[in-house]
Amino acid sequence: MTTALALIVALVATGEVFSQPITRAEVAARIAQGEPARGSDKAPVTLMEFSDFQCGFCRKFWQTTLPQLDKKYFQTAKVRFVYRHTAILSQSSVAAAEASECAGEQGLFWPLHDRLFARQRALSGEETPASIAQGLEGLQRGPFERCLSSERARARVTEDQRLAERFGARGTPTFFVNGRVLVGAQPLERFVEAVERERSAAQASDTPREQYYRRAVLEKGAHGVQQ
Repeated sequence: MTTALALIVALVATGEVFSQPITRAEVAARIAQGEPARGSDKAPVTLMEFSDFQCGFCRKFWQTTLPQLDKKYFQTAKVRFVYRHTAILSQSSVAAAEASECAGEQGLFWPLHDRLFARQRALSGEETPASIAQGLEGLQRGPFERCLSSERARARVTEDQRLAERFGARGTPTFFVNGRVLVGAQPLERFVEAVERERSAAQASDTPREQYYRRAVLEKGAHGVQQ
């Protein structure tokens, strides 16, 4: 069975997720330093989440585990956290993902991310992602609405979903810790175990800390990973 890391390798090697031909290094950069993200881009460990704003288990992770990981790892520059969309549950999932991308153009992805999860039940009923975004401090309505009516936010969401397919992330939430898969709203201890294993590997490596994710995870895998 193909491993999660092997799927990353296939993506890096081919660049097939993207509509225009790009180099292996450019694909690696999109994965390792993509936005939206929290934490240092020099962290030796990258935790990538594929999520849906209408997913109950994704909300559970956001509410119970993410704040602890943020305090322990992201704020201390030990781990970089990258969020990716897998908007598969409904059209409202897609609309929420697009709204978050449009807020992200104004540097407000994370505030809307938090608001969408906090008001998840309302999103399934009387409210829309656009109405939930109303009143978000600092949001400029004109540019936000123009973004929503354009195709660029949907293109980014679609790109994320293709990325998820290439990685084999068919359910939400799905996480990759330096390319190793962790599925579902796992307890904090599982994330800590996975992160510490990768941090130990980075510390034992001769690769400089700020280059470890790219060189030891992506580029090393691109030259051949056992299936």
